[in-house]
Amino acid sequence: MALGSPEVNDDSCLPVLALNAGSSSLKFGLYLVGMHTSRMLVSGEAETVAEGRVAFVANDAEGKRLVTDTELLSTPFAAIDHIARLLVTERLPTIAAVGHRIVHGGPLCRHHTVIDSTVLQHLSDAKAFAPLHVPPALSLLQFAQQQFPDAQQVACLDTAFHTTMPDIARTLPIPKEFRVRGIERYGFHGLSCESIVRQFGKDVPKRLIIAHLGHGASVTAVANGQSIDTSMGLTPSGGVIMSTRCGDIDPGVLAFLVRECGYNAEKFEALIDHRSGMMGISGVSGDMRKLRSAAAANPDAALAIAMFCYSVRKQIAAMAAALGGVDALVFTGGIGENDAATRTSICEGLEWLGLIAGRASVHVMPAHEDEQIALHTWHLTH
Repeated sequence: MALGSPEVNDDSCLPVLALNAGSSSLKFGLYLVGMHTSRMLVSGEAETVAEGRVAFVANDAEGKRLVTDTELLSTPFAAIDHIARLLVTERLPTIAAVGHRIVHGGPLCRHHTVIDSTVLQHLSDAKAFAPLHVPPALSLLQFAQQQFPDAQQVACLDTAFHTTMPDIARTLPIPKEFRVRGIERYGFHGLSCESIVRQFGKDVPKRLIIAHLGHGASVTAVANGQSIDTSMGLTPSGGVIMSTRCGDIDPGVLAFLVRECGYNAEKFEALIDHRSGMMGISGVSGDMRKLRSAAAANPDAALAIAMFCYSVRKQIAAMAAALGGVDALVFTGGIGENDAATRTSICEGLEWLGLIAGRASVHVMPAHEDEQIALHTWHLTH
């Protein structure tokens, strides 16, 4: 069967392009989606590898490399035209809809939705909540609208899964005058969590903890398939220690930096998002692979790994308390899926939860975020 002419038995199937934008990268997947089916046709990534240079790769459904290119591009999002050319050269079906991962929709955009002028304004207003993530996503959206003018555009929100959190978990302990402006716990990695719940299907554990561990990391408590608490808060900077993000930190530290070191909002954001976490602890890197290579000879690198595992372990215990126990723990994300030593270290000390004795199961599962985007997009546009 030719790649460009997939066999489709369901007339309701649509070709959906899923776009997953990071601050300096773009992942994409083209799926043929129907009511009960989803099949990936091609996937790839555009990532900044040097100043002014972006690497673009694409693979078919069997993992065969279709394109490898390194070009002078302004941003990874300029690679949208590469995707459009790929559709033509590989004789792929015409895009019917484009789904975008949006990290934060702010207080006025809380559910996956078709994008119109009102939604665009809400998303633009949400820049203040996630300045690292929302602006590149909106830039990508603009590129996609220009390249695929006849395709419907859909916003798939990482915060949407957590709208089921009760007030006791959602509300931050600050005056109401700030809470009414939308300052609350939103939670993130929602598309990842949704994909895990979907993979369990009808057998989703009653008390499930999902540890999404990658460059960003979070731990979520899921009761009967719904989020009831999560480690990240107003922004993706909170919660557990991450690669370059500090996670939860004593607010007095920030007050000290203002009072004694002259910090402003820009310096704060650079500190908590880019210079902290495992990068800040080690002084070497925020990449777990590089830290493990350095740990034997560098005590700070070893400390960074230990603190990361300790931070995640504490959050798992906290989510078990929120759930009243745990039936299953899932590790996902780049570190969660691929670093067995980290998983083992995190689980050590959690024997009392039954994770070692076998009362609760431990799983390693992939986060199918792009497929989740494609499925939501089909349901919203069909």
